[in-house]
Amino acid sequence: MAKGMRDIKRQIKTVQNTKQITKAMEMVAAAKLRRSQEAATAARPYAEKIKEVVSSIAAGTKGIKNPILVSREIKKTGYLVITSDRGLAGGYNSNLLRKLMLTIREKHKSSNEYVLMVVGRKGRDFFKKRNMPVLDEVTGLSDTPRFADIKELASKAVSNYSAGAYDELFVVYNKFHNAISQEPVLNRLLPLEMSGVSNKPQATANYEYEPSPEEVLDVLLPKYAETVIFSALLEGKASEFGARMTAMGNATRNATEMISRLTLVYNRARQASITQEISEIVAGANAQA
Repeated sequence: MAKGMRDIKRQIKTVQNTKQITKAMEMVAAAKLRRSQEAATAARPYAEKIKEVVSSIAAGTKGIKNPILVSREIKKTGYLVITSDRGLAGGYNSNLLRKLMLTIREKHKSSNEYVLMVVGRKGRDFFKKRNMPVLDEVTGLSDTPRFADIKELASKAVSNYSAGAYDELFVVYNKFHNAISQEPVLNRLLPLEMSGVSNKPQATANYEYEPSPEEVLDVLLPKYAETVIFSALLEGKASEFGARMTAMGNATRNATEMISRLTLVYNRARQASITQEISEIVAGANAQA
């Protein structure tokens, strides 16, 4: 009985240590979530404004031949997938990768019909383990990523489309709603669709472009696409910390419940041991009487 009680006590100590770790990780994730949420929120107006500017120029310019705006027959698809470098974030990575795999199985008959670009070790390891075509990868990003960290990958993703390496490009990431809600989405980035421009009458102004609207678009369109990719990365980071905070909070509560159950078992075992010792003493005393 004493041995069993020692094992229970050791188990309680182990769970208490685990609880301290998960609680600390929850607090760290909560602090990082606030910063990431602010960064993701701050990036949205810029992405919307640059789209408005690009749409305005495109709507007023006839005969645009920029490949980023031109739809073509879909023979190959590119997916830029944003995952995390570390785990312990609940279903953050698994839900996203499950949704992507389901889309790939439904849409493509072979691996020759798609190519992957990956941000994060979890996604990279997942795809390489399954021998899926990974064209490019970025890992080891900081918790507060800068545009420079993924500029090369984003630029390659856009230039590969322009060069005809694939005929459409999707950005696959977790859209941040709040700390307990992150939505895996596949957002078609290229070719860009300018159909979202409002047709409502507005006060307009005539602008003169130097050297020409077409050349301005040639510069702005890739920058807009790269901005959308970076905005998706910021959304993904906020979602990651929200998922991690929630997962560590659940782990902390589970540890608390487990400690309570083990403590109850320990107290019952201790009471049983004391009762048995008293019974043995009484039995010994009766035997000597």
